[in-house]
Amino acid sequence: MTAPLSPGPCGDRQDGAPRRPVGAHVPVAGGLAATGLGYARDLGAEAVQVFVANPRGWATPPGSPAQDELFRAGCAAAGVPAYVHAPYLINFGSHSPETAARSVESMRHSLRRGRAIGARGVVVHTGSATGGRDRATALAQVRELLLPLLDELTHDDDPPVLLEPTAGQGASLCSLIADLGPYTEALDAHPKLGVCLDTCHVYAAGHDLAGPRGMARTLDALVETVGPGRLGLIHANDSKDVAGAHKDRHENIGAGHIGEEPFGELFRHPATAGVPLVIETPGGRAGHTDDVARLKKLRDG
Repeated sequence: MTAPLSPGPCGDRQDGAPRRPVGAHVPVAGGLAATGLGYARDLGAEAVQVFVANPRGWATPPGSPAQDELFRAGCAAAGVPAYVHAPYLINFGSHSPETAARSVESMRHSLRRGRAIGARGVVVHTGSATGGRDRATALAQVRELLLPLLDELTHDDDPPVLLEPTAGQGASLCSLIADLGPYTEALDAHPKLGVCLDTCHVYAAGHDLAGPRGMARTLDALVETVGPGRLGLIHANDSKDVAGAHKDRHENIGAGHIGEEPFGELFRHPATAGVPLVIETPGGRAGHTDDVARLKKLRDG
C-alpha cells in the first residue's frame, strides 16, 4: 500500500494567514498513487499536478479506479490539493476541424478524470489562431467549443477550467495579461473558469517580473483584468531566456533571468493568498527537491 503524503494543509496557517502550498508536477507512470504520491512525498510537496493522459497525444485512457481512489484519499488525508494538466495538443482556436473535435474530446476526458481523482482544477493552454485566421474568428470558435464544456460542470466537485496563457509563440490567443480579458469575455466569465499563471510564460510574453515591482504589477494587472478570485494555480518556473523572448524554456528557481526575489514578491501579494504553486522545472528529482525547498524558504523566511 502506498505510504501517505506528509501533511501539507492548504487551508489557513495557525496564525490565521492563508497558506500558499508549494508542490510540483509529478510523474505518474506506474500509477497515480503508486508513483505520483511517493514522488510528491519525497519532495515534501504540499500540492501536486499530474497528467491523466499522454500530454502529446489524443488518447483518452480510462484510468484505474483503485489508483484513483488511493490517490484521492492520499491527497485528502494530507490536505494536499491536486490538479490535472490537460494535453498540450488541445487548441480550441485551431482551423482544423479534426483538431477542434479532438480538443473537445480530450478536454472533456481531462475534466471527467479530474473529478474522479478529486482535482481542484484542470489546466489547459489557451491555444492559438492557426491557418491564418484572425483573433476574433478564433475566439468565436473558443466560445463555441469550450463554453458547452464549462456548462457541463454542474456538480460541486467538478474541477474548474484554469486557463494558462502561453509564452507568446506564433499566433497565440492569450499570452499577455491583457489578452485574458477578451478570452474570458468570450466565455461569459463563466463561474467555472479560472486562471493558471505560469511565471516563465508571462515573463517570456513580455511582463518583466524581474524589474522593480514587476511581479506585483503583473499580479495587480491580472486581478484588474479578470477580477479577484480567478487565480486558481501558479506554475512557478524561472526562465532560461530574457523577458519578451517568447520562448517557453523553464529554469530552476533562482537560476534563470527572473531570479529568486520576484518569487518572494509573489508570496507577499494578496492575490496569491491560498493559491498553490507547482514547479515544472528541470533537474529531475534532485532539482525538484531543491526548488520546492527554495520556494518554501522564500515563503516562510
